[in-house]
Amino acid sequence: MVDNTSNTDAPLSRRGFLSWMTVAWVFFAAAMGGFLTMCGRFLFPNVLFEPPSSFKAGFPDQYSPGAVSVDWKGKHRVWIVRTDDRIYAILARCTHLGCTPNWLPNESKFKCPCHGSGFRMSGINFEGPAPRPLERVRIGLAEDGQLLIDKSVTFRQEKGDWENPDSYLMT
Repeated sequence: MVDNTSNTDAPLSRRGFLSWMTVAWVFFAAAMGGFLTMCGRFLFPNVLFEPPSSFKAGFPDQYSPGAVSVDWKGKHRVWIVRTDDRIYAILARCTHLGCTPNWLPNESKFKCPCHGSGFRMSGINFEGPAPRPLERVRIGLAEDGQLLIDKSVTFRQEKGDWENPDSYLMT
């Protein structure tokens, strides 16, 4: 004898249909909420706060001739170099892979700790894998007489930019 009392073929009741539709709508709303959250996150990316590209570096008299100032290397990644007749700012970024070189006053050179590139006080490369000299940045005088360094404008020696009047300041 066959038992015909199983509910596998029974039609879905109205209450059962509404409960399944509720579950479906909850999952749909959760998926759409996640999607919209990701879209909103895309519209508001992470912000990297960096120091401004231009800054005042004190008065020219603070820098002695024939010396390199490392005061701005940590915060702005710039060295201030004063010769007998010029002041210029060198970007402290090796032209090989972008490491930050160190100024070695006993050897009168910049030395990159990553791969050993060496640069003279002028920024000219003379040893190691660096393909070109260090870049200089715009230097000028602010209205109050202080040095104004602008890292957004760089000057490359191989392009002849070092002769640009904005790449140095006559003393």
